[in-house]
Amino acid sequence: MTIGIPKEIKNSEFRVGMTPSGVNSFVRNGHTVYVEKGAGLGSGFSDDLYLSVGAEICNSIEEVYSKSEMIIKVKEPLKQEYSLIKKDQIIYTFFHFASSKELTEAMIKSDAICIAYETVQNDDYTLPLLTPMSEVAGRMATQQGAKFLEKPQSGHGILLGGVPGVKPANVIVLGGGVVGTQAAKMAAGLGANVTIFDISLDRLR
Repeated sequence: MTIGIPKEIKNSEFRVGMTPSGVNSFVRNGHTVYVEKGAGLGSGFSDDLYLSVGAEICNSIEEVYSKSEMIIKVKEPLKQEYSLIKKDQIIYTFFHFASSKELTEAMIKSDAICIAYETVQNDDYTLPLLTPMSEVAGRMATQQGAKFLEKPQSGHGILLGGVPGVKPANVIVLGGGVVGTQAAKMAAGLGANVTIFDISLDRLR
């Protein structure tokens, strides 16, 4: 199979669909992998690293899409990518179709085979591809929240963990799923008083 790794074009997205290690695994199993020039730079992977494990570097996103039977991305295709997607081409990425009618209709019209990371399940119904991203999101939520409580960010000048003589902040986390659990752990680790709300007693346990 021919596999394409385009450079992510969504604003502030620095991840890449496949690391050199992943490319190496595909190439060793007889597949051809095309990587767009500079696709891995935001994640610290140079073109030379991809070349060293057998990838072929393409100069444009158009070239990657045109040569590939399967596209592996991180984020959903943007409007400027819709026309590049071919009938029966496999698009493997986070889609979050429920949040975009335009994207959903465009993918239906393309007749591509869309596999959404967030819907891939194990036999026990856990979500192996969504879980690690949710862990990142939960940790980042607390980190960003703490930053925007600072005075220079027009916040209230609150330090989550407090200091001797000043009480720590009170943090409320809505939902005790993967994101909420990670957010609560981060807040508690910083010394805040943390309360989690959830309708599931099992999750609260």
